[in-house]
Amino acid sequence: MGMAPNLQASLMCDDVRQERSGKFILIGLFDVIAGPSFPLRYPQLFLVNRWCSGEGEFTQQTRILAPDQSTLVAQGKPIPLRLPSPEASATHIEVFLNLEFRAPGVHWVEILLDDDLALRYPLRVAQARPAAGAPPGETPH
Repeated sequence: MGMAPNLQASLMCDDVRQERSGKFILIGLFDVIAGPSFPLRYPQLFLVNRWCSGEGEFTQQTRILAPDQSTLVAQGKPIPLRLPSPEASATHIEVFLNLEFRAPGVHWVEILLDDDLALRYPLRVAQARPAAGAPPGETPH
């Protein structure tokens, strides 16, 4: 079994790049998504999870829930997580494409470790207001 790791960070962003050195560059960190109309299709969301202070083999799974806290908006595939020693860390990056949010409201991101909830945090989905001076029914690009 081993010693369950801690989730050091879980961040949502627009994109992730990796340098030759192995370091990750997170681009466009956010905690709110806004759109002019619903259902809203969000083209790409990166979810970065970093685990540390554990030892053994585990499974990570992520999911995004609607405001009712039970309807599944998206669910990631189970990802094997291996930490050879308590000093090791593991960074997992998932991308969710074309997420559909049916209505504005607080959605929930859940990170599970071996089917147990490790972390849960809000993702606000909001109705964007048209820019001042825009004709009714039109939204700026």
